[in-house]
Amino acid sequence: MRIATIQTPQGPRAAVQVGQQFFDLNAGDPKLPSTVRELLAMDPAERTAAVEAVVGMKSPVKYEASAVKLLAPVPDPRKVVCVGLNYKDHAEESKMAIPKEPVLFSKFPTAVIGQGDPIVLPKVSTKVDYEAELVIVIGKKGRHLSLADAEKCIAGYTVGHDVSARDWQLEKDGKQWMAGKTFDTFAPCGPVLVTSDELKDPNNLRISLRVNGKTLQDSSTHQMIFKAPEIVAYISQIFTVEPGDLIFTGTPPGIGHARTPAIYLQPGDVCEVEIEGIGVLSNPVVGE
Repeated sequence: MRIATIQTPQGPRAAVQVGQQFFDLNAGDPKLPSTVRELLAMDPAERTAAVEAVVGMKSPVKYEASAVKLLAPVPDPRKVVCVGLNYKDHAEESKMAIPKEPVLFSKFPTAVIGQGDPIVLPKVSTKVDYEAELVIVIGKKGRHLSLADAEKCIAGYTVGHDVSARDWQLEKDGKQWMAGKTFDTFAPCGPVLVTSDELKDPNNLRISLRVNGKTLQDSSTHQMIFKAPEIVAYISQIFTVEPGDLIFTGTPPGIGHARTPAIYLQPGDVCEVEIEGIGVLSNPVVGE
């Protein structure tokens, strides 16, 4: 199932994509929630049956993909958790030790934007970098999870872009990772959420990033040090994971900060992050 949040005349609505159309689920069945976060909290079998009923209606409320405005699949997450240095070769290019446990930081929900929304370069930063990432979307509440239970808590995956102000992240006293990572608009997600049953092997997906059509990152999620269930189980030792939580899983090598000369995002750039089986997340870059 390919789930999205679309902008409608009634406001943001949870929708499912079938082919080149998006079906407004709440408009088809008022008993279905209008938000993706609430939709994910449903029993998966009941959700599937209800969605199939809406899609099969004689006169569903639907929108053409070419005309619909996509928001972030979960525009209102309660938590946005990120894993750093989760690709061995990226840790090496960053001249940092290979982590023995997941390296965690966070972004605030105000950083989340969707397909086509502009990444805003802050006035106070001159070193804004790009990072293609697979994003886990939680569908079930859990705490102190085993690997098997952690996998059951994963509703699906989306494409993410961990935009990073390297001067704030690495050059401030104490290295302010969160500050450098959570400027407004620094967590693009989309275009859709693909449920786990449809995305058979999230640990073997091609992941790439292009700026102005030039490929700067090109790898596979097979290279991740910590796989999705390991990450979810690990963080569940610290706090409760909840439906709609987003977990960025780290980036492959090729970041701009590690290049010679360094490459940083500039106004007028267009960033595209592509993950096999999910789609392409595209965002223009503008100055503040």
